Amino acid sequence: MSTASSTALITGASSGIGAVYADRLAAQGYNLILVARRADRLQALAQQLTERFAVTVTLLVADLSAEEGINAVENELRNNEAITLLVNNAGAAHMASFLDSSAQAHQDIITLNITALTRLSLAALPRFKARNAGTIINIASTLSIHARDETALYSGTKAFVLNFSRGLQAEFAQSGVRIQVVMPSITATEIWGHSGIAHAQLPEGTVMTTEDMVDAALAGLAQGENITIPPLHDMALWERYEEARLAVFGASRTGVPAPRYGK
Repeated sequence: MSTASSTALITGASSGIGAVYADRLAAQGYNLILVARRADRLQALAQQLTERFAVTVTLLVADLSAEEGINAVENELRNNEAITLLVNNAGAAHMASFLDSSAQAHQDIITLNITALTRLSLAALPRFKARNAGTIINIASTLSIHARDETALYSGTKAFVLNFSRGLQAEFAQSGVRIQVVMPSITATEIWGHSGIAHAQLPEGTVMTTEDMVDAALAGLAQGENITIPPLHDMALWERYEEARLAVFGASRTGVPAPRYGK
């Protein structure tokens, strides 16, 4: 539960996961700053939330794939001392052959999925560090740890989100600042339509609702998880993955080429 003065800034808030985060955080008493490109959707959502929860909702119309939009949100994060929670949710995908898109289209996704998330985190963290309190929630994906054909760029950007978040978690481990990374699998959002894949093309039984995804992510946050994977039932699988990952990292610190590479 937030304090009366707490404000959450949510990117990509006009629909899908971001809109559900707005609803759930408003229910907890957070005032909100909602960031997205579509002013009409933000206005409709803000009206619903203020009527239902009597919280203050501020709208910031910004395109986070553009420098001007990133600058506007950075300034808000640096100057608004009420912000205690940042949800880096805005993102885009293009599920198609890497060669089917232009360099500019790829760059727009990289800017939105990586550059904006990085710079907004940098804008928020100095105040969080000074206060020794504050939370950043970064939305990654199970494709952070796996890539398939037609997911090269998206998987690469989400792998950055996962490892970037891990690094921040280590850096702030001894502080009151929290960084949670959330790894959804297939979630029923508009990103699929924009990516070129319709919901009907997705395997039956694999799609999670946005409501279930966000509720699980917030439950994970409340339970102290640094990495939350809403659809993963057998956490022993993740624990073995982590053990193997750390074992490979540790075993690689020899300074000597492996015998298989000898002459």
